[in-house]
Amino acid sequence: MFETETSEAQLVDKVVSINRVAKVVKGGRRFRFSAIVVVGDGQGWVGAGLGKAQEVPEAIRKAMEQAKKEMIKVPLLNNTIPYQVVGQFGSGRVLLRPAAEGTGVIAGGPVRAVVEVAGIKNVLTKCLGSHNPHNAVKATMEALKQLSAPEEVAERRNRPLAELMA
Repeated sequence: MFETETSEAQLVDKVVSINRVAKVVKGGRRFRFSAIVVVGDGQGWVGAGLGKAQEVPEAIRKAMEQAKKEMIKVPLLNNTIPYQVVGQFGSGRVLLRPAAEGTGVIAGGPVRAVVEVAGIKNVLTKCLGSHNPHNAVKATMEALKQLSAPEEVAERRNRPLAELMA
């Protein structure tokens, strides 16, 4: 079971995309909706979810529940990420680079939503390959999963933290 240190009230959610899909039947078309939602606390916790339903609000609610279940912790270093990373999902690849203070979030729609709710204030991003919202969001999440805090890296390498930061 996944437990976060944050309460439900502090979470921020953003709807990345809503898609209407049609199933053609003998009497006409049956419409359903799929929604992609990202949820985060603005302090390093972020999750993304996909929900499908007959109505838009229900699809968004399902996506939010999914996103809360799949939240991960992102290591932040001076309001940015510790190092450059590339995430890949399907044909979508997303490059995330740390940026200097005051740069802001340089990112397109789906990637921007994930990065903002995670609490990353300064970052440079580039979508390589597919710009499909599903692939972009999942590739961004994969990139963020690859990150580890400088303390963890120092411990894995059996080196003092000061040696890594030099």
